[in-house]
Amino acid sequence: MAAEGLRERKKRRTRQNISDIATGLFLERGFDAVTIAEIAEAAEVSVNTVYNYFPAKEDLFFDRSAGLIDRLPRYVRGRDKGESAAVAVLRELRAQVEEVSPAIGLMDGYDRFMRVVDGSSALKARLAHLQQEVMRAVERTLREETGAAPGDPLPLLVGSQLAWLQRTLMEYIGAQMVAGRAPAEVSREALALLDEMEDLLGERVLNYAVKNT
Repeated sequence: MAAEGLRERKKRRTRQNISDIATGLFLERGFDAVTIAEIAEAAEVSVNTVYNYFPAKEDLFFDRSAGLIDRLPRYVRGRDKGESAAVAVLRELRAQVEEVSPAIGLMDGYDRFMRVVDGSSALKARLAHLQQEVMRAVERTLREETGAAPGDPLPLLVGSQLAWLQRTLMEYIGAQMVAGRAPAEVSREALALLDEMEDLLGERVLNYAVKNT
């Protein structure tokens, strides 16, 4: 991997600074109450600079959406030999729950993040769009991994189930954190929820896209 140049490092730091300042303002006042101009002023950059890094205001809040969209495809591509796509996803999700990982919302302060989302129609719409992108991304990955024909519905059907696993888990954790629960306590219950969801998956889903090599 090539070393990061000075210009790239400066751009990365500028982007992160804008994002951090915007997040602080959103958590303090709510998403809809904060303007791009206020974010630019607080970050000591121009409005155009903000838009150069974040084309839409929602991008400032969901600034790590690319990682979310690629998470399930990454789990599928990294499955072990003899492991199916669904089993790999369940294994990875269980590991994060057991670790009480902030990546899935098991951390103090996540309730503030979710309250901002709940208070904004624009953010709820963007979140729904991101969930659709997750489903499409895992469908594409399943097609690539299995060599499925263009008209084969199974990658879409199985991909929808895998996206459902992640979405349901995240929604449950978010709701529990908003209710004031402790991350470790929610973790234990989330593991039981994953067991219940696995029981609901059919054999065709659980045995789809087994890695042979």
